[in-house]
Amino acid sequence: MTRVNDPAHILVVDDSEENRYTLTERLRREGYENLAMACDGGEALARLATQPFDLVLLDVVMPVLDGIGLLAQLKADEHLRNIPVVMISAVSDLDRVARCIELGAEDYLPKPFNKVILRARIGSSLERKRLRDAEHAHLAEIEAQRRRLDACLNAIFPAPAVAELESTGRIAARRFEDVTVLLADVVGFTAYCERHSPEEVVAEFDRFARSCEDLFRAHGLEKINAIGDAVLATVNLLRTHAEPVPAAVRCGLAIVDAAARLPEPWAVRVGIHVGPVVAGMVGREKFGFDIWGHTVNLAGRLSKIGDQPAVFLSAVARSRAGDGFVTVPLGSLPLKGKGETPVFRCLGQASA
Repeated sequence: MTRVNDPAHILVVDDSEENRYTLTERLRREGYENLAMACDGGEALARLATQPFDLVLLDVVMPVLDGIGLLAQLKADEHLRNIPVVMISAVSDLDRVARCIELGAEDYLPKPFNKVILRARIGSSLERKRLRDAEHAHLAEIEAQRRRLDACLNAIFPAPAVAELESTGRIAARRFEDVTVLLADVVGFTAYCERHSPEEVVAEFDRFARSCEDLFRAHGLEKINAIGDAVLATVNLLRTHAEPVPAAVRCGLAIVDAAARLPEPWAVRVGIHVGPVVAGMVGREKFGFDIWGHTVNLAGRLSKIGDQPAVFLSAVARSRAGDGFVTVPLGSLPLKGKGETPVFRCLGQASA
């Protein structure tokens, strides 16, 4: 698309050398300098394929490919159809001109050329082109803004929640049963913050969070948010999953491994539990989507056990993980606010 403030580029198509010369000289007197000429429809198509034009002045009667045939090809081409075309005709060609108008021609210029009509019709056609280009540019900017908004929303909410938000303006609060919750917590993050600059802290946690996001996507989990020094995700919340707990366990093991391979390795504890949660959108400014309930709290407590990197499962999570993992029971451990709770540590996937 030609920028709306660019000088107009005009293509004159006529098989008569005299008509081409007369018309281009008249256009130069009117202040149009960016002019090109073609002696037939084929040459015109070649020029239009390699150079942008704001207006085509097209003779109706030409040998081989006449004005009507060329106009039909232009309007059938998605890249050329929006170029305005003004037909050049003798008075006796008005029936053909009418056919051209039906095909999408902008206007017509009668021969011999009248400078007043020439100025008015060309100026009008170029102004309509300028307004259409401005409208297209405005619509393109609106679409770009919409894509940026969608990208921001998808960075905050799971994809199904974005669809609900866009259609209703809210994400309805509701209770979800049988949700697998994974919470990955960085060991000693507060001490790490004390030893490093803010730029280093943010850069490294961003690296860790992005790595988690990649693993969530690969294993079919839905990221909910990052909470301080931890990252929270779910399976079977807004999208169903055939193997929710095994997927979460595999993802947890991958997160522990990925954190250990960071430029400055981190120890990460992962807690996994299964049960009901309440989910919804909170806030009016800087709003977010979150989940609450005993299931979330227990996953969080599991992610605080010990100081070593590990994946910890509740009893229900262990029972649903299946036989594909090697686990060891740690017995009933006192978890804050939960009392004595059976805990299992996953050592990795079982050998085939």
